[in-house]
Amino acid sequence: MKTLLQEYPIPFSSEEVSKKVREAKQLAAKAFTAENLKLAFSLIDLTTLNSTDTLAKGRKFAENVNTFSIKYPGIPSVAAICVYPPLVKAVAESLHVKGVGIASVAAGFPSSQTYLNVKMMECQQAVADGATDIDIVISLGTWLAGDYQTVYHEVKTIKEVIGKAHLKVILETGALATVEHIWNASIVSIAAGADFIKTSTGKIEPAATPEAVYIMSEAIAAFQKETGKKTAIKPAGGMVTSQDALLYISIVKMVLGNDWMNPQLFRLGASRLANNLVKDIIKLETGNEVEVNHF
Repeated sequence: MKTLLQEYPIPFSSEEVSKKVREAKQLAAKAFTAENLKLAFSLIDLTTLNSTDTLAKGRKFAENVNTFSIKYPGIPSVAAICVYPPLVKAVAESLHVKGVGIASVAAGFPSSQTYLNVKMMECQQAVADGATDIDIVISLGTWLAGDYQTVYHEVKTIKEVIGKAHLKVILETGALATVEHIWNASIVSIAAGADFIKTSTGKIEPAATPEAVYIMSEAIAAFQKETGKKTAIKPAGGMVTSQDALLYISIVKMVLGNDWMNPQLFRLGASRLANNLVKDIIKLETGNEVEVNHF
């Protein structure tokens, strides 16, 4: 790991990160258009991760997505539905919209405090039940203890056992208090085979922050420059308003460019954002203020 991280030194200070985030906020303020809000909507991993979630709620989530295109034909579908592993099969059986994925948090989510063989089994079972994406958390205690090699090994092993499913690796940036930690965790996760790097579980504060997403985007860019690999990114947690979504879009676009402006390379993890985006799209296109409670 030492050699890997020496190959990817941090190219900026925390002050430079703050400056870039301020620039992105200025861009986001000018980006409030129906077209950009529809893009944001198409990037959403529509998420429910409550301890009270039932199979019926999973089926209801899927049905809401099924009926969305009928009720709002001018707005694209969300990218995926994200649920706990026991709900995956119910979602898979109920979801009929082509192109919408099924993401499952797994591997001891949200703490990642369990055995690797248990993590592997849970991820494999979720894929067998129909998950197209697997969202795991790095072993934070292991990382903060300085054992980056074990974190690398766990990510690599899980990626190998889930086959063609996408692996999203959650860094839990709210627990990584420095630019160095977020940068290094991004590089290690990408090198280990992550298809996406993701900010947060939504269970620790702060969740997604513009600063973390900027650092992660720059790590993706640095790795791509050296290897050609395009790694996807997923801000998640704490995203409620359309302006929140536009800020993250502005950051990713500023660092990684238009190639990342699609669900294959960019997702937004949110539960409350979808209705607010639809409400704002309708107001921009028709001038009408309406309540939207579809999801």
